Amino acid sequence: MAAGTVLAGSPALAQETDIEASPATPDRVRQKVKRVYDKLAGEAGGIWNSYISVAGEAAVDVASDEIVEAYSVNKVAVAVTLMDKIDRGLLTLDQQVQVPASIVVPGGDGIIILDKAYPSAFTLGHVLSLFLTVSDDTCVRLVGLVVPAAEINQILVTKGFPKTQVTPVANPNRYFLGKTTPRETHDLLQALVAGTLLSPASTDYLLGILRSPVAFTDGIRREMSSADRARIVTKAGWLNDGRNEAGIMFDSTGKPVLTYSMFAHGQASPEDFGATHPVRQANAKMGPKFLRAVDKIAGTGARAFRAPARQQYNGN
Repeated sequence: MAAGTVLAGSPALAQETDIEASPATPDRVRQKVKRVYDKLAGEAGGIWNSYISVAGEAAVDVASDEIVEAYSVNKVAVAVTLMDKIDRGLLTLDQQVQVPASIVVPGGDGIIILDKAYPSAFTLGHVLSLFLTVSDDTCVRLVGLVVPAAEINQILVTKGFPKTQVTPVANPNRYFLGKTTPRETHDLLQALVAGTLLSPASTDYLLGILRSPVAFTDGIRREMSSADRARIVTKAGWLNDGRNEAGIMFDSTGKPVLTYSMFAHGQASPEDFGATHPVRQANAKMGPKFLRAVDKIAGTGARAFRAPARQQYNGN
């Protein structure tokens, strides 16, 4: 017992444990990330399609080119198409769309269904904020008023993402969120921070929403401090037995260092859309381990994206 106590408290073992948690080279980080992913995805069970890169090179590649149901993860791609039209001067963030009762998704996720006060009007900036944080389902229809389904798909094809597509319906302004591949979603996120999708201002705008405190916290960001959460942009999607999440982790200087794109289905408890679902529990354990793993390596890219300073208020 005494020997075990001395060993556990020894500086040598503490240093070894620290090195294991935060490797000092990208190759070792990739190995660490893969070990964590394999263990936790295996424990959650079901089918996973994933692509995770560290410092620009793959750490995890599991059936990443298979087309999968994207669910609300595709809201990032749709938001890119709206911001593309803003960059081209065809729309503005302060432009308003009308919200009649007939457009509100019955029983859907989000905030607009809670209003019970229609008709109302939202700016496109407000729509995007709800679209990407609380994943408001009515905002799918509101975005479709200004970027119809066929145009969404064409913009994504033009930008190099032919497998990331929404599913059109009879009404040209409505659509299901469609499909993607883990690799394409990963590559779209990397293109966003690389500055090849949108203007710098539009890039900053979307990243600011996706890394905000009110963005998704039931997965990768769940077991984290507010400071650590601010180092991550993330978007989740869920329906039926599918639980998806994709995003980017930044190093301490604000440069992107790890990009994850994970799509899972077939696990137990498909009726559970909360944090206790096996995939959500797995992601919640992966998040801090991934973030600590990249602490000692530098990110890549020409730009750094520092989280904005935030201050809590008590009214007034």
